[in-house]
Amino acid sequence: MAPAMQPGTDATTGEATAPRDDGPPLALELLVHGVGGTTPQEMLDDPGTVRVGGDETAGIHRRREDADAESRPADYLDRPVPEAYSWCNLTSGNGARALWLVLLPFMVANLAHWMRPAASGRGTAVRTYGVLVRLVSLSLTVLLVAAACEVALDLIAWQCAGSAPCARGRSWLGFLSPEPGSPMVEARGGWWSEPGRRLALAAVVPAALTGLLWWLSHRTWSAYESQPPLRRPVGEEDPEAGARPALCLPGFWYGRRLVARLRAAHTAAGFLTVAAALAAAATRFDRKPGGSAWLDAVGWGLEVTLVASGAFVVWVVCSRGRSETEPDDRIDRAVVRALPGTALGVLGVAVLHAAWSRPGWASNGVLPGDETFRVIALVQGTLVVAIAATAWWLRRSAADDRAALHGLGGAAVAMLACALGGLMSGGVAQRVADWLDGPGTPGMGDGPIVGPPVVLSWQAAVIPVPLLVLAALAGYFAGKTWRVSRRMAVEVRASHPGEPEDTSRTRAIARTLAAAELTDRAPWFVGTTAAVTLLLGGGAVLGSWATGEVPGEAAEGTTGLVAASAQTAQALGSWLVGVGFILLITMGRRAYRDPAARRTIGILWDVGTFWPRAAHPFAPPCYAERAVPDLTWRMATWTENTGGRLVISGHSQGSVLAAAAVWQLDWRTRRRVALLTYGSPLERLYGRWFPAYFGPRPMRALHRELHCWRNLWRGTDPIGGPVLPLDGTDRQVDRGPLRDPLAYGRTAEHPLPAPILGHGDYPADPAFAEERAGLLARLPDVPHQRAAATAAAPRPEAPEAGQDSSGRSSG
Repeated sequence: MAPAMQPGTDATTGEATAPRDDGPPLALELLVHGVGGTTPQEMLDDPGTVRVGGDETAGIHRRREDADAESRPADYLDRPVPEAYSWCNLTSGNGARALWLVLLPFMVANLAHWMRPAASGRGTAVRTYGVLVRLVSLSLTVLLVAAACEVALDLIAWQCAGSAPCARGRSWLGFLSPEPGSPMVEARGGWWSEPGRRLALAAVVPAALTGLLWWLSHRTWSAYESQPPLRRPVGEEDPEAGARPALCLPGFWYGRRLVARLRAAHTAAGFLTVAAALAAAATRFDRKPGGSAWLDAVGWGLEVTLVASGAFVVWVVCSRGRSETEPDDRIDRAVVRALPGTALGVLGVAVLHAAWSRPGWASNGVLPGDETFRVIALVQGTLVVAIAATAWWLRRSAADDRAALHGLGGAAVAMLACALGGLMSGGVAQRVADWLDGPGTPGMGDGPIVGPPVVLSWQAAVIPVPLLVLAALAGYFAGKTWRVSRRMAVEVRASHPGEPEDTSRTRAIARTLAAAELTDRAPWFVGTTAAVTLLLGGGAVLGSWATGEVPGEAAEGTTGLVAASAQTAQALGSWLVGVGFILLITMGRRAYRDPAARRTIGILWDVGTFWPRAAHPFAPPCYAERAVPDLTWRMATWTENTGGRLVISGHSQGSVLAAAAVWQLDWRTRRRVALLTYGSPLERLYGRWFPAYFGPRPMRALHRELHCWRNLWRGTDPIGGPVLPLDGTDRQVDRGPLRDPLAYGRTAEHPLPAPILGHGDYPADPAFAEERAGLLARLPDVPHQRAAATAAAPRPEAPEAGQDSSGRSSG
């Protein structure tokens, strides 16, 4: 890669050249690629490119011969200067980022925050929605750390190390085993063999996991959330614009304060979870007859401290949401610094308390506190139902028929986040228990250990049911797609009259058109999965609470069919939950080693990490908090310095970044910027799943404020589509569906069969160049001298923000 060069720099000498004030203004085409990443060489169709701004992570590139275009505008009278913004390394460029797959539940929970329905005049409900999602996110952190405690403290340190048959064949557990005659015990005097000391040592694992999550969040926070946005003077907005959509607010892409607070709270919650696991085991023994009175007193004080600290963590999470009206640089240092340190201190006290010598203490059964997983499941189910009720109340104020699941998409996705968290935590516990139990079945009493908490076995046993439901749903839509493709085959053939019949060609086009419609069926899968998971998850909790046994044991004594079904469901579910977790880790390992797989898996993060971390600080970072300020700064400074015209051209996810960046421009700059989108999911995905931010009202507001905007779409595109319905205005945005393929059969212009382009290669369509030229022609010419004068002109006072611009996206 060539070194970065600044626009207005001579390509030969490298010396700066001032932009000329005479002559026609330049036109610039700023290209933004979509999901999966595209190299600057591919975007500019030239192997010789130079970086003119940014760094290796995200930068602006030009062809070498265009690097000094500002110094010779006369050479570009008939064409714009092409420029590419490459942001792929923000998401899928680094192999280590594929390991963020283990943070998938956190990312999904964060998405639920942004899926609230559009609302008008219901600020309290909006804030309540945000609080509920943040509480679900906090429960996921507790669940992850509790799963680590289950493996390290319960299964290994308490059950296996405390069982002679289990520890005998594992030399690495020898120094923890209380078995008489063990060489390691004799060598070390059995100091570590006491249950409390075994637990204290094992607590290093979940505590280290919490510290790792804090470090990753802090590291990415410094690189992403701390990127400064373009700060506009007060009164920079058009006085006729009215209420401002949330994405226009200057602090929207600057989550420095909130993420720091949430990171401190979640880190403290992780440490307190480990401390609670230690305290529960030690105090349970101390309160038995013959226990130590002073240790019992310390235990009571520790438990009171844990309750008070936990309540304070919940208060921190609930008390303050995002503030977007202005970039907020302040950080609550007392909370950010003191809260994790205090929780770590409480954990230290819990470690010392548990490690104190207690003669006669032996580890039997499961570790006290196994009901934690039941409580977490009940809390999560209750919060999801409350989110659904709040979303339903919000939707009543501004009904949107296009919103996914009638505005309940956020509740459904929050339920899926909890299901993913349960899958990962249960998968780890089940696989470790199977490994330690040898030939036995965990929970059935035929092995050296008891196994994981009963509720995890019940949750695993119900997994086959939603899989069968999803398989049936997939079969139904596969049949429907086949029927639609047959109907479309007739339409495809009728749209090419006079050309020779090609049955295979017709069927291929029809299948592509029918398959592209499957994207619109996604709400069925998400909603069905969420509903079935909520019902079966509640049943699993009730079953484990009522019986206190795993499904196989609980069904003993019933009919043969019932008992066999329960045992099969338990075994199959345990296998499936383990395979699901192992498959996730395997995908991460493969992505780390295989660049092609790394790029494919990275697409997941291109879509899922567009949104800021508003609910969960341990989610993968939001690349848009770097990309949107980059694009905004580039458009604002280039148009001001040159007085030129600019069209920002975004494909797929790049069109979402382009629209978000245009929203951040002041109204004077927007007059010199045109937006060209193609293959855009702005309405088809974002408008339906995130109606409060990309629904009909925000999109129409962008249409009113943007001087020029055109959108290209194809019927064969499974991702892109129209962005605005016809609203009776003279300025239409959408053009489509474009012809795809460009030719049905062989023609003089296409002597070889034209490919079905689908979501890719929109510039190959003649409509692309036509619309780009039309946008540039519609932009006003503002010579450099007039641009400087305009920038210095007095600015009108900004109107008071409407209800939708309160600066709090969801409390």
